[in-house]
Amino acid sequence: MVLAGKLLTPRHMGRCLCHRFTTVCQTPSYSPALLTLRPHPINVPCATRVTVFQTNKKAGYEKSAVQENKLKMALDGVKMLKSEMKLFMHEWKVKVENDSVMDREHLDHTYLFHFKNEKEVKSWTVTCDSDHLEGSSTATLDLNRNGNALFYGNICTQVPKDGIIKETGYANIRSPRLMRSFKRAIPYDLSRYTHLIMRVRGDGRTYMINLQMDMTFDIHWDDVYNFPLYTRGGPYWQVAKIPFSRFYKGFKGRIQDKQEQLILDRIANFGITIGDDNDGPFQLEIDYLGCMYDMNHEEEFAWEMYQAEPYTVGV
Repeated sequence: MVLAGKLLTPRHMGRCLCHRFTTVCQTPSYSPALLTLRPHPINVPCATRVTVFQTNKKAGYEKSAVQENKLKMALDGVKMLKSEMKLFMHEWKVKVENDSVMDREHLDHTYLFHFKNEKEVKSWTVTCDSDHLEGSSTATLDLNRNGNALFYGNICTQVPKDGIIKETGYANIRSPRLMRSFKRAIPYDLSRYTHLIMRVRGDGRTYMINLQMDMTFDIHWDDVYNFPLYTRGGPYWQVAKIPFSRFYKGFKGRIQDKQEQLILDRIANFGITIGDDNDGPFQLEIDYLGCMYDMNHEEEFAWEMYQAEPYTVGV
């Protein structure tokens, strides 16, 4: 099969629309000169993904955006080749030495984030409504004197008088993408585990845990699985053990009627949001975030999945 159309370069792949071309079959009995290019007259959405590493964590919403020097960026990229090549060789060494099949044992666990240094804390992205000029809330993520991550700030639900914003008052933190050598982003694979575990010390307010999905088509890029995190006030720590089967599907903040089971090997990043419609300061101290395997957990999905017609859009 020969695709009768032009070759798309990486520069073209970033566009939101592309032309769809008809396909023709080339056999020895037909001359290539007889094949004509017939572009389809309809523009269709192009299902592309951004594969270039993006250093701007807030995608341009910083209050003081700094223009990077392109020559300096190119030189920095050359300096990174040595370390990235070492990481690439290490990845292949681990892949060859490890067994392809690994048995799970009861209470097997791993730490995804163990906030013990400033670099790991600063790798997370902090956003709130004031970053988007949609409110007056503030949020900060720092390493406190106890050696833990401290997510704190102030929630303000006062709606700006611009006639556009109807609701406001939220703050959010989001983990970095899992990167391989040469800045290749890959999803987290948690298919070996059954529970998400967190050791936190809260203020009595309710937070929301978000699992952002890494999907192929752009219609699913905003799919997020959520579950509330209820915290206790006071000086005592709590360990939250949440089954992955309890996370429910949402899309742009709206719970979907048509639920689907969480795909554990397609998680892009983790996040924690506060937006409980209450004004005032908040504070959440986080020791670690990890996952574990419980052999006694047999539940696959806790929520009812409706059967819908193929032409019905699940919203």
